[in-house]
Amino acid sequence: MTIAPMRGTQAAQIAALERETFSLPWDEASVRAELDNPLSLWLVAAEGETVLGYVGSQTAFDDTDILNVCVRPDARRRGIARTLLCALEDHLIRSGTARITLEVRASNEPARALYEGLGYVRVGLRRGYYEKPREDALILQKELVKP
Repeated sequence: MTIAPMRGTQAAQIAALERETFSLPWDEASVRAELDNPLSLWLVAAEGETVLGYVGSQTAFDDTDILNVCVRPDARRRGIARTLLCALEDHLIRSGTARITLEVRASNEPARALYEGLGYVRVGLRRGYYEKPREDALILQKELVKP
């Protein structure tokens, strides 16, 4: 498995994973547009040409928002999401980012456990943030320590 920045040739697979995983998925054009966004960094875990998972982020000044984290259903429970998040953190620390923020469905226990295990802490709540189904989002944040 390799972890590398997203390539344009991977946008279709990422959009397909979005459709399979999320109730309001990003379409291929939106994913592809992130390649031209100077604030964005999307990292992809792949085996050969097959996308196993990805993490998308946008950074402004020294704050990064994680947009999406996703792993193919048949590749879950292999530590891919953790590996992606750690790779993103390493990159962000080197570039001077001070903190990472994300939203997670309140009911998404596996994701919450992953984030909390990586040191993210709850800093807020967005009521009714998610649709299909309507649900609150927990706002989690992690302060990054520079080496």
